[in-house]
Amino acid sequence: MEGAGVKLHRAFGFGDTKATDPFLLLDDFRGDKPEDYMAGFPWHPHRGIETITYMLEGEVEHGDSIGNSGVIGAGDVQWMTAGSGIIHQEMPRESKSGRMGGFQLWANLPAKSKMTAPKYRGLESKNIPSVKFGGGEVKVICGEYGGVKGQVKDVVIEPEYFDVGLSPDGRFEHPVKDGHNCLAYIYKGEAAFGGKYAGNRSLVYLEETGKVSAAAGKEGASFILISGKPLKEPVAWYGPIVMNTEEELEKAFTEYENGTFIKKK
Repeated sequence: MEGAGVKLHRAFGFGDTKATDPFLLLDDFRGDKPEDYMAGFPWHPHRGIETITYMLEGEVEHGDSIGNSGVIGAGDVQWMTAGSGIIHQEMPRESKSGRMGGFQLWANLPAKSKMTAPKYRGLESKNIPSVKFGGGEVKVICGEYGGVKGQVKDVVIEPEYFDVGLSPDGRFEHPVKDGHNCLAYIYKGEAAFGGKYAGNRSLVYLEETGKVSAAAGKEGASFILISGKPLKEPVAWYGPIVMNTEEELEKAFTEYENGTFIKKK
């Protein structure tokens, strides 16, 4: 349970980050009971990371300390660079279907970029490119697939973020950059990676083989695929703030308490 009382499934996070570096946390907040998610995530700080929210259904209203506000709907993405410090909130809206869901991914920032100026990228579903192929379709949020590039660019960890949908018995292949960590999170149906099937809410760590190979089961499959360049730096982490040393972490919370957390441009 996170925020003001949101029930969610944590695929990974708040543990050893070596296997997922440069990614820190992945939350699956799909739910079909309003009482499980309507409390939302009231105002809270972030520093030293990027938070990437990808909605599957429902709507979330957001606002932050640098003046951004709006609504994230089904298929939309909010890519927020907290950098030196940001305070924001994410509050679900009531859904006619009663369902709401999506994923939030935290990506670490290297030491040299942790105190960079905060910024925000909002991507509407209609502007996120997709590529259809014989076995299904790929939505390209970040990175490149089939010669099509996502709109999110110039991110220091060189990430790729795809939403892959496979038809029954469909197959998917994609090269992985040398040295990058790659993860798949299945959220619908079943898919086999390396001959082993994984189903809903399964996290697959893809060892360095040069490419990702997935084969859907009889009902098809949907999964998010993420990869990025490991930072291999020390991690000092408490709650919504991630720095490199305990001293930096303590300073961040002291500044939050005394009102100097948000840096002037």
